[in-house]
Amino acid sequence: MEDWGNTTIVTEFVLVGLSRQPHVRAALFVLFLAMYAVTVAGNGIIVVLIVVDPHLHTPMYFFLSNLSFIDVCYSTTSVPQMLAHCFTDRPTIPLGRCFAQMSIALFLAVAECLLLAIMAYDRFVAICSPLRYSLIMSRKVCVVLAASLWFSSFLLTIVPFFSMQARLCGPNVVNHFKCELQAVLKLACSDTHASGVSMVITSVFTLLFPFAFILVTYGRIGVAVLSMRSAQGRGKALSTCGSHLAVVGIFYGTLLAMYLRPQTKSFTDREKVVAIFYGVVTPMVNPVIYSLRNRDVKGALWRVMGKKVGE
Repeated sequence: MEDWGNTTIVTEFVLVGLSRQPHVRAALFVLFLAMYAVTVAGNGIIVVLIVVDPHLHTPMYFFLSNLSFIDVCYSTTSVPQMLAHCFTDRPTIPLGRCFAQMSIALFLAVAECLLLAIMAYDRFVAICSPLRYSLIMSRKVCVVLAASLWFSSFLLTIVPFFSMQARLCGPNVVNHFKCELQAVLKLACSDTHASGVSMVITSVFTLLFPFAFILVTYGRIGVAVLSMRSAQGRGKALSTCGSHLAVVGIFYGTLLAMYLRPQTKSFTDREKVVAIFYGVVTPMVNPVIYSLRNRDVKGALWRVMGKKVGE
């Protein structure tokens, strides 16, 4: 960035939020508090169970623990702030904290995009090459994939973020409930065309390519599942894949709609609603879709609670 923290006269941003009506903000506080509690509790339980139960020390649950960790952190970057601002008529955020929020949120969002692609590959190997699964997805391979995931996310977000050229010199009212990169860039008084092009190129690698890979992977999984002789196993596998694709569709679809479209001069309320889906809703439903419905996870929960499975 071109001296965003040094030459600009802007020292803080005013966040418009979702509503100016006190009763609406009170209702939103209750709603987002409940959603955040479910997110932290659900994902926290998943992480604890996977760590303490040896039965869950498998590649699939290793990646699920990473997903749960990302979801908790991603929600925490914005939801607690949203809750606090529900009782403030003029919510503000300092310049430094705003940029920290943007960079961390971008990093975690890209990490989740790449992780969902890795998880799709893991399921593909498990279903299409079950006899070679333990060899292909060995512990070393899983660790390397996880390390590559975090390192790639850093290179694809933090480095481009701090190389963006944009200067803030006047307006400081952000039409959002958090510091969203696109909403803040609309306040720049310098030419942001190069930054916009860089954002689109980065989005192609972090959103479009992983999403296409997931669709192709689940397509091949679907073909393999349909060839199964067991109708019960086929139905269960299709149900699981359908649930996974539903979550992936919501997460990627909303991000693609936000970052791979022609940019306008203003940020609309519709775009804020879209941000709620990938920033609040998806982290909440991920543990339910991916983990809490699984028999292995339920069994681990019973064991941790000191009870027998099925008792």
